[in-house]
Amino acid sequence: MKVTTTDGVPGHEATEALGVVAGEAILGVNYFRDLFAGVRDIIGGRSGGYQKALREARAHAMADMKDEAKRLGADAIIGVDIDYEAVDTQKGSMLMVSCNGTAVKLR
Repeated sequence: MKVTTTDGVPGHEATEALGVVAGEAILGVNYFRDLFAGVRDIIGGRSGGYQKALREARAHAMADMKDEAKRLGADAIIGVDIDYEAVDTQKGSMLMVSCNGTAVKLR
């Protein structure tokens, strides 16, 4: 499955738009990652725990979006947009990643 943020796939013509497809992933971030991220905010540096969690969430959201496109019979997804959100709850932080795009048939 070809996936692109552009409005087409180079070298291919989109012959039919099958509809908008989306994928979402919400991952909990444990207390220790939150604590160490806070320390990194004070002393500087990158938060490896958060980076890993974001990569995992993005991979899950993209996989869900691709699965939805496959069910529609798509060859590609174009115009993909990826959004990231931090959601605070009473039990801690959650990371939400959502992906959406247009499933298309290619020639």
